Amino acid sequence: MANVVVFFAQGFEEIEGLATVDILRRAGHTVHTVGLGSEVITGSHHIPVKMDDVLDTFYWADIDALVLPGGLPGATHLRDDEFLIKKLKEYSKKGKIIAAICAAPIALHRAGLLKGKKYTCYPGVEKDINQGTYTGQLVETDGKLITGCGPAATFEFAYTIAEALGTETSALREGMQYNKLLKK
Repeated sequence: MANVVVFFAQGFEEIEGLATVDILRRAGHTVHTVGLGSEVITGSHHIPVKMDDVLDTFYWADIDALVLPGGLPGATHLRDDEFLIKKLKEYSKKGKIIAAICAAPIALHRAGLLKGKKYTCYPGVEKDINQGTYTGQLVETDGKLITGCGPAATFEFAYTIAEALGTETSALREGMQYNKLLKK
């Protein structure tokens, strides 16, 4: 299975970060939660979460996907972290999966990863992005780039990442009752 890093910054959107970690782990992937500047990161709804590691000391080996949850001011902190922007560029050049949801595509924009790509984000955030083509879809995939539009897109966003990593998700979707949601 794949190695995935989910980056957390103070003020992240809890649903987007934690549900993505949960679904990818259920899919059998190794998921590393990595905090920017701290081992305990507090989300935008005041829920503190203990990370597996911090960005400054994380060991970068055999990583298959980098994932950025949104939320404010979490996405702004991700966008403003020079080291993270460098890693996004590096891993994109290596052909790895790069995924961002909600407001987090602003970090992809800063890294120059949206040029010539289709993407989605939280409505209104696209006004701060002058690269790529905004689609407004729930989840958008363009090559190895995956973006989601907000908290309600989290399940589909995480399943899309899992599928891009080679996981068949139909049993997982059924087991989590996701298919019943789609039938309404």
